Amino acid sequence: MAERIAEEKINQIRQSVDIVELISEYIQLKKQGRNYFGLCPFHGENSPSFSVSSDKQIYHCFGCGAGGNVFSFLMELEGISFLEAAIKLAEKANIDLQVNFSGNGKGKSVSPEFQSMLDAHELLSKFYHHLLVNTKDGQHALEYLLKRGFTRESIDKFQIGYSLNSWDFVYKFLTKREFSPELMEKAGLIIKRERDGTYFDRFRDRIMFPIFDRNGNCIAFSGRSLGAEEPKYLNSPETAIFNKSKILYNFHLAKPSIRKLQQAVLFEGFADVIAADKSGVENGIATMGTSLTEEHITLIRQNTQSITICFDSDKAGIEAAYRAGNMLMDAGCTIKVAMMSDGLDPDEYIKKNGPEKFRNEVIGASHTWMAFKFLYFRRGKNLQIEGERLAYIETILKEISKLTKAVEKDHYLRQLASEFSISLDALQQQLKQIFFTEKRNSSGQNQQPVNKTRVLVKQENKLKPAHYTAERRLIAHMLKDRDIAYKIQDLLQGNTFNTDEHQAIITYLIGFYEDHMNPDSSAFLTYIQDENLRRIVADIEMMSINDELSNQELTDYIKQVLNYQKLLKIKEKELELKEAERQSDYGKAAAIATEISQLRKSL
Repeated sequence: MAERIAEEKINQIRQSVDIVELISEYIQLKKQGRNYFGLCPFHGENSPSFSVSSDKQIYHCFGCGAGGNVFSFLMELEGISFLEAAIKLAEKANIDLQVNFSGNGKGKSVSPEFQSMLDAHELLSKFYHHLLVNTKDGQHALEYLLKRGFTRESIDKFQIGYSLNSWDFVYKFLTKREFSPELMEKAGLIIKRERDGTYFDRFRDRIMFPIFDRNGNCIAFSGRSLGAEEPKYLNSPETAIFNKSKILYNFHLAKPSIRKLQQAVLFEGFADVIAADKSGVENGIATMGTSLTEEHITLIRQNTQSITICFDSDKAGIEAAYRAGNMLMDAGCTIKVAMMSDGLDPDEYIKKNGPEKFRNEVIGASHTWMAFKFLYFRRGKNLQIEGERLAYIETILKEISKLTKAVEKDHYLRQLASEFSISLDALQQQLKQIFFTEKRNSSGQNQQPVNKTRVLVKQENKLKPAHYTAERRLIAHMLKDRDIAYKIQDLLQGNTFNTDEHQAIITYLIGFYEDHMNPDSSAFLTYIQDENLRRIVADIEMMSINDELSNQELTDYIKQVLNYQKLLKIKEKELELKEAERQSDYGKAAAIATEISQLRKSL
């Protein structure tokens, strides 16, 4: 692969790709004043602290400190190199880099092993699909799918395929194309026999459902048996390219719809996603046979905060929906739960009742999270029995006490009062008791953590030394004006900033201005090599400063910077003075005192 891209091409990419549009593909942004704000994709948070400047074409998170331009955003979010980020952005902007790249032609500089695994999966997914829809060998599998309600449109959209009833077809197919058997075993496509070291295919005579990552790369398979053969579903093992805790089925196809509707529908399995998609619900995603994870939630929240959970309506499905809902609520999401009757799963419900009923009476009539908890906590209880009825009411009141909106609390209290013929005043009194009990318990049991958090907040908001603030404000003005940058350099008279990172930034900046006549925040961030310095620059760029730097303001800032070294010298001399006095060396003490006096006068 080429070592570098011409600087004019980098500048062309940067000027062609709008940072607001790019970041909006990953997270929701809302305009507030001149900037855009959203939930930071680099750390978990419930209130937006991630700011994007359209004017400066940079971003900065006031929570975790992340900051940079379009290149650094992709590099940090997707864990890729600058070269890979440049290639992806060039493709987005339809810019010809005029450089020949080795590799797969897609501009990805991943490791050869990793790329080989991706290539093998992509090749097999296309071949499996071809076998299913175009050959006699796959005819019986195609008929099986069509009888079960799959359409050709769905089969093509989800690239469903068929694996031959052969022990070694895939092994031969891949080795003939120079794929390493050892690597294909690591990729989960073939298995090694312990007795003789030979290989055989993992998937045989199965309907093949390819699994794609967020970028649309095939990374694994799930094979369904055609008859009673066990297991019913055989999945790829976890590999270097496939991690179930990070993958959401159909995310790459559902993402545009999720962003358009600002709503995702979370299913338990891919059969439900496919059935729902056929019914017109195109924003469906599913976990890969595992519980919802923090990684899944992070991926969802980058695109929407509103999620409808649509799991099976049997006991296990309802329990799973409750666990998932709690995790999503803790992450600050808005939750609804779609319920189906008769213990059906979404696929079965659609086959029995049709797509229109599923869209309108299941997804469209989803319960709020609190309404779902009304139903969840009454399962298995006989509310005709007084003790169970009172216990249920107590449980629901505890859940209502967790609500933050007064209107919601009032709504559900009235619902509870109406259902059980209890006065609203009595329920409100009980709610207050629960609130004060919970508050007392939390203040007593969790005193230590609460204090710990407050200490951290104080440390974070602690006032910085005057010289530190002065240096940052000087840098902010230097970033805005090339002439001011040189003027400040002259006023420093060969002295350096006291904070090493600040000095490094202005050294970079003066070098940048040697080649660039005009300030350019985004271009300067590309010019800086150090990630930590890029974050600091992005933070300084977001500072609010006066449009014009007055001579008095400039003089004050320079004085704060230069005085700091004198203050340090005074402290050093004060220690020397004490030591001289301790040793009764009064002549030396007098000389040091004179030095200290002169230093103080120069401040």
